[in-house]
Amino acid sequence: MKYFTYKSLEDLSRECEALGTRHVRFEPEPERIKAALLRTVTVGSFRLGNSVAIHPMEGCDGTADGSPGELTWRRYERFARGGAKLVWFEATAVCEEGRANPRQLWIHERNADAFARLLERIEHVHREQYGTSADLLEPIQLTHSGRYCFRRPIVASHNPAIDRKTRIAADYPVISDDELERLEDDYVAAGRLALQAGFRAVDLKVTHGYLLSELMGAKERCGQYGGSLENRTRFVRNVLGKFRAEFGRKLILCIRLGCYDGLPYAAAPGEKTGSSLPYDLPYRHGFGTSQENPLQEDLTEVRQAIGLFRRDGLDLLNVSLGSPYYNPHIVRPFEVPDEGNYEQPEHPLWGVDRHFRIAGALQAEFPDLPMVGSGYSWLQRYSLNAAGRNIADGHIRIFGLGRGALAYPDFARDALQNGALDERRVCKTLTFCTYLMRQKDHPLGQWPTGCPPFDKEIYGPIVKEARHAQRRRMAGGPAGEPQ
Repeated sequence: MKYFTYKSLEDLSRECEALGTRHVRFEPEPERIKAALLRTVTVGSFRLGNSVAIHPMEGCDGTADGSPGELTWRRYERFARGGAKLVWFEATAVCEEGRANPRQLWIHERNADAFARLLERIEHVHREQYGTSADLLEPIQLTHSGRYCFRRPIVASHNPAIDRKTRIAADYPVISDDELERLEDDYVAAGRLALQAGFRAVDLKVTHGYLLSELMGAKERCGQYGGSLENRTRFVRNVLGKFRAEFGRKLILCIRLGCYDGLPYAAAPGEKTGSSLPYDLPYRHGFGTSQENPLQEDLTEVRQAIGLFRRDGLDLLNVSLGSPYYNPHIVRPFEVPDEGNYEQPEHPLWGVDRHFRIAGALQAEFPDLPMVGSGYSWLQRYSLNAAGRNIADGHIRIFGLGRGALAYPDFARDALQNGALDERRVCKTLTFCTYLMRQKDHPLGQWPTGCPPFDKEIYGPIVKEARHAQRRRMAGGPAGEPQ
């Protein structure tokens, strides 16, 4: 179904009013949008040069040893020229077994210098364009992919519906407390290397169903990392504490936090539209999810957890929701699903409203903690109107764009200069990037991902070859050539 049919901001505003998505509001005046986005933001002792961020967008284009590849360099050079002052560096594994695919970035002693060279290049390119990089921040996102590790799933806690989606048996062993304690030190070692490479900020990825995110919702897990909220936040709090103990204020501490996990979804046999998988009440899984009605958020524990993280040194929070693996319409409202996935079970504006509602409530609760908002890409050219209003109203401090930045890497420059985006270049949420990310029949084990419709020179041929490889695989033939 085609949802985005709006010819004007007035059309979109009327639709929001008709649907009752009251948290989706717009600033119509370009000058006011520019004024909001040009606000500087204090993060710890650092001052960002504006209120625009690029979310951590994986390219799946690293080398076998986890170093940035040619397309990684190209992507970050484009981001560096783009004008955003918060360029959130993509998910980077803290250990080899924690990688989600064989081309995911992974920082270790043998390749930290490659990250240093890339970071130096980002800042050099940004200085060439804007005269300084002193107000540019690039947090490196440290991650462990948990049950989505490509070599062997590492499960923190069982959820019957997610186990079904990921084809993991109910008796599959969970990671032990001892293993988690050792993994904390892997995070600290990765943070140490990041600091040596020149990064001024590190991010713990606690969202999208990966290991640290699964721990946050591990109500049924036994031991010191499960059950109570104190236990479920223990890993993150321990790592934050170890960072502060070793690095002091040399590193700005960030978290991208999944603030509403929601329910797993799938399309029933013979159906296209997604629906939630069966669940029992009370629902004893997930984080930020109501036990009595898991279709709705319950931010009680989220607020408590953020308070704990703040006490342990958190400087910047990036608010996210859901999981691309089991409820992609929650994490990123879309126009077209990735191939083989379900159609939207709700109007995408309800998904945008959910993002804005949750982020706004949390920013109001912690006004001294700058937060980055998500969920803007589906609004296309009107994302700026929503961002300008949210920032002006104090509902978020920083406007973040993810998929939209792959399509339009210099969106921030146009936003800051014109208070408007070029309609011909904005992401249409057609999900080609996710299609490429999900293709595993490449000779290197993973196709690189980007935006084929708007970055045709590079990703047009790649998506064509990926489709050819998919057809060859289905027909029993060989895969394609490396990219």
